[in-house]
Amino acid sequence: MPPDQAPATPAPHPALADLSTALESVLKLRVPPIGMQLLESAEALQAIPRLRRPQAVHTMDQIVAQATRLGWTVGITAEDLVADQCRFVVGLGEDDPAWHTGAHMTGVWYATVEDATRHQAAMHRVPQGRYRALVAAPLHKWSGQADQPLGEPDIALFYATPGAMMYFINGLQWSGYQRFDWSVVGESSCADSWGRALKTREPSLSIPCFAERRYGGVLDDEMLMALTVADIARALDGMRALAKNGLRYPFPQYGIQMDARAGLGVSYPKKD
Repeated sequence: MPPDQAPATPAPHPALADLSTALESVLKLRVPPIGMQLLESAEALQAIPRLRRPQAVHTMDQIVAQATRLGWTVGITAEDLVADQCRFVVGLGEDDPAWHTGAHMTGVWYATVEDATRHQAAMHRVPQGRYRALVAAPLHKWSGQADQPLGEPDIALFYATPGAMMYFINGLQWSGYQRFDWSVVGESSCADSWGRALKTREPSLSIPCFAERRYGGVLDDEMLMALTVADIARALDGMRALAKNGLRYPFPQYGIQMDARAGLGVSYPKKD
C-alpha cells in the first residue's frame, strides 16, 4: 500500500500532538490514539498529505488497525470495504433493505433470521447518504486547523486495558459528573464504539468483537473508547486531579488480607 503523491505534511497542531502524548503517558497505552473523520466527497481525500489508499479489499477493523498499529494515514471509500456490515456503520454506501434482515448472519452468529434482524436494528450507525469517504490517522498527525485537509477529527479512538479504561472514565466523571450507559451489540461491536461516537459525538466504550480481534489485531485484554478530542482533554484534566489525590494508574496493589483502614485513611482522611 504505497503512499500516493501529495503535498508536504503541515506541522501538527501542538494541542493535538500534546493530547496524544499525554494520553499515552498517563494510561501507558501500547498503541497511540487515532483520529477519524467522515468526508462528503471522495475527491477530498486527494488533498490529504501522505495518504495511503487501499490496494486490497479490507474490513473497517483493518483500516483502524493500519492507522493505530502501523501509524498510517488511510483514506477509504465504500468500495474499499468488504461488505455493507462495515460500510453502513460509518455511513458509507447505499442503504440496502436486505442488510436490515441480517440474513447473512443467520446461522453464523444468530440462530434465526428474527434474531439477526434484531441485531441489525440494535446497531448504532451513521445514516447513509451524506458521506462518501473516511480518513483515519494517528492523532498526533492532525493539524487541529479546520481549514486544513487533515484538520480536527470528528472523533478519536484509543485501545486500553480494562484498568486503564476505568481510570480514564473516572477522569471523565471528575467534573460535570454523568453516569455512562453503554450497550453491547455483540458481533459488529464497532457499532458500539466508532459507530456510536460518529453518530452521537458521545463517549462510546466497547468490548471489541471477534472480527476486530481476528482482522484488526486487537489484543485479548484491550477495550476501545471512541469520543471527541474535547472529551479526551476533559478526562486528562480529571485524571490530573485524581493523581493529586494519590489516585493514579497503574493501580498500586494494597493486599487482599491487609487491614483496609490504613489504606482508606490516606484517601478519606477524617475531616471536621
